[in-house]
Amino acid sequence: MEEAQLRYIDGLKAGDKKIFEELYREYYSPLCFYCLRFVGRSEEAEEIVQGVFFKVWLKRDELHINSSVKSYLYRSVQNYALNYLTLQKSRGRHKADDYSETEEPNINGLELMEEAELDVRIKEAISNLPERRRIIFELSRFSDLKYHEIAEHLEISVKTVESQMAKALQSLREALKDYLPMLGFLFFIILRQ
Repeated sequence: MEEAQLRYIDGLKAGDKKIFEELYREYYSPLCFYCLRFVGRSEEAEEIVQGVFFKVWLKRDELHINSSVKSYLYRSVQNYALNYLTLQKSRGRHKADDYSETEEPNINGLELMEEAELDVRIKEAISNLPERRRIIFELSRFSDLKYHEIAEHLEISVKTVESQMAKALQSLREALKDYLPMLGFLFFIILRQ
């Protein structure tokens, strides 16, 4: 097994949040695209991938990875996606029995409003960060740059990037503390770093 793979496995088992975040940043988007082939909708694909990462983090002490972390993640996403499709198919049969053809699906307006409000609050919290801190945060979280890449790009030290990220995460945790239940588990884990 490659040294990098062993580092990932050992880091996860040790509860190293930086290793977990590194894995997340490296594999999240490709796994979402992979999952999209199975489920056909990006929202479901993202939920499934987040579920896999959540399970990996929760069960990190019990992980048995015989191949590579990459293979393990792809296989897990595939299994989750197929289970999801089976469950959806089963639910679809039950719904068809329960509803007449003339009834429209129930759309929860309150949930939509809460999601819209949360989206506004997250964007607001990020935009309220000091400019340099906001730029570093956005480069890390939205451009998927590693700390050393951000340091090179902004011509600052890696320590400065680490310090600014820690302060940004603390500010966001504080600004969004009332919304943590709505944010979802993965965002919480990343903010908790």
